[in-house]
Amino acid sequence: MSNRPSRITTDIDFARGGKQTGFLRLPHSVHRSAYGYIAIPVVAIRNGAGPHVLLTAGNHGDEYEGQIVLTKLARSLEVAAVRGSIVILPMMNFPAAQAGVRTSPIDEGNLNRTFPGDPDGRPTAMIAHYVESVLMPEVDAVIDLHSGGSSLIYVPGTLARHATDRTRLEKTLGLVRAFAAPNSYLMGVGAEDRSILAAAERAGILGLSAELGGAGMVTRETLAITERGVVNVLRHLGALEGKAEPRATRIL
Repeated sequence: MSNRPSRITTDIDFARGGKQTGFLRLPHSVHRSAYGYIAIPVVAIRNGAGPHVLLTAGNHGDEYEGQIVLTKLARSLEVAAVRGSIVILPMMNFPAAQAGVRTSPIDEGNLNRTFPGDPDGRPTAMIAHYVESVLMPEVDAVIDLHSGGSSLIYVPGTLARHATDRTRLEKTLGLVRAFAAPNSYLMGVGAEDRSILAAAERAGILGLSAELGGAGMVTRETLAITERGVVNVLRHLGALEGKAEPRATRIL
């Protein structure tokens, strides 16, 4: 990963208490706007001591379940309910999310095959670099929500990387059990190293991903699984008041 600083800027002060809404501004000079930028929505909520969690969706733009749930959560979360901080990127690859397609229509970038990114690269690479180099060093865990998008449909489940370190593995399994999707999968050695889960591993933080339906549609069932899973994980980590609801999950 490049040691050069990110060119993405924001008015959000991630160290400040309270609830802030705004944008990550990704410089994008084009014919119609020489000094233009891509505005990526971001919400930051911070309240006292506690864990720091990053929630992401819209890694692929046609995967809607996570975008809906995180947008709803960003609106409804009250500062008093949070312990530590929660940063929400409901449409992380905003050009793709805006177009409702898997990859960015600007550069055809597949964000989940672009980490660790490049601060001087195309827009998708710049987003990946910002997330891995700026946001991840400041959090303890990242939860990234996916589905099958337009081309696939998945039985709802979570994905995590298998860890040889026993302590890290147990903490990861804690996230898996807290999310409690019907199925859960641990990926072994040789798993994709350009994904956000690989970035989390490089950053030394916990990472959990999810595949929740797809086929270009959204169901009440998958939305319920997604919303319950995210809230349960936040409660399990201690970032949100309340107790996680115990449910069974099949770990494969």
